[in-house]
Amino acid sequence: MHRNVRFAVSVLAVTSMVALVGCSTAADNDGDTQTLKIVYQETDSFTALDTLFTKIKPEFEAAHDGVTVELQPIQANDDDYSTKLALSQQSGETAPDVFYEDTFRLRSDIDAGYLLNLDDHVAGWDDWSQFNEGAKAAGMGDDGSIYAVPLGTDTRAIWYSKPVLEAAGITIPWQPETWDDILEVARAIQDSQPDVVPFNMYAGKGTGEGTVMQSFYELLYGTGDELYNEDEQKWVVGSDGFKDSLDFLKTLYDEGLAVTPAEALDANVWKKVFGELFPQGKLGGTVEGSYTPSFWQEGGSYAWPEYVDDMGVAAFPTQNGEAPQGVSMSGGWTLAVGAKTENPDLAFEFLTLALNQENALWYDINNSQIAVRADVASEQSYLEANPFVAAVTDLVSVTHFRPATSDYPKISAEVQAATEAVITGQLRVDDAAAAYDAAVEGIVGSDKVTD
Repeated sequence: MHRNVRFAVSVLAVTSMVALVGCSTAADNDGDTQTLKIVYQETDSFTALDTLFTKIKPEFEAAHDGVTVELQPIQANDDDYSTKLALSQQSGETAPDVFYEDTFRLRSDIDAGYLLNLDDHVAGWDDWSQFNEGAKAAGMGDDGSIYAVPLGTDTRAIWYSKPVLEAAGITIPWQPETWDDILEVARAIQDSQPDVVPFNMYAGKGTGEGTVMQSFYELLYGTGDELYNEDEQKWVVGSDGFKDSLDFLKTLYDEGLAVTPAEALDANVWKKVFGELFPQGKLGGTVEGSYTPSFWQEGGSYAWPEYVDDMGVAAFPTQNGEAPQGVSMSGGWTLAVGAKTENPDLAFEFLTLALNQENALWYDINNSQIAVRADVASEQSYLEANPFVAAVTDLVSVTHFRPATSDYPKISAEVQAATEAVITGQLRVDDAAAAYDAAVEGIVGSDKVTD
């Protein structure tokens, strides 16, 4: 779950195909049939790509005689999807031609040889100029080459229930300036409404990348410390900010201000947050992604029309109100071409169809994504997609990105383990931080860490 929480989607008509990048295929030349394997994730709450690909499949096949597009959705959570995708990459017989790729796994998968270098392809693609530079960098390898094209991006914010906060005497709109402001409001909710979860933040390994992106990093990057020193290209250990962040989570859980530790360790706790607690007025606030409205919009997994009036959004504050005010994290998913494909030009054509202006607009609207194409971001229908678009887009100015290194997935797992140890009482904060430091050094080597 991240961004990462999976996106819900309204089943709307996808616009017709526009002109594709011109190139001939073997099917066009000699009449042989060809199959393009398209691998992507699908869950109960994320059917966006399946809907999109199902729509454009016949259009693409009609434009290419002898070509069959074989859709291969993998029904799994993020971690299981990545595992199954990696297994499919082991053989040319099963390797995908086009696949859905998480940005945080991009560089490790490039190192593994799974992604085709797309430099020559994007150089001849007119639409590439519409993508913003940050988005282009998200699909870039350590060598500076492009290996994937982003579908969109996201930010993180506090989503809060106006009725719950008002019942606790909190003035709306609410914008906490410090961590203590959050705790003060959470305790006020606890005192006034004992049956309400005051303020939830994910923790533990169950929620995977959601734990770090929607919780721990919001805290860490608000302390002035960081996970990775880009200038030195080393991982940070011995961080006071790391300990302070763990201590904040410990306080939330020790005081019963969040869900119970047992609930936190359930990989499906997010379903309770979106499908039960908020709609039933049983949750004060949580930290989640800009895609949050997609769950409640018509056609979403937990359709709840009242969210427009009942929900508010606020920036997550820095620890003590330090400038710049507000902290956010951004990630996102991409489409890539498999390194083992026998039809790289054809595969890239399919990718460009899925990510053209019209289809990208549809995808971004229906998944509450932050647009990465300039011609989508300026569309009035995108700007009016939901009442929170402007607020969550503004957070791009204070956002941070995960370290895009091949070691990152292992580091992330250690952060998740540290949060779990603290909220369950297995380790004290200092001990959990020390265990994290030791684990990081063991993963990357002593020459790749810095105090």
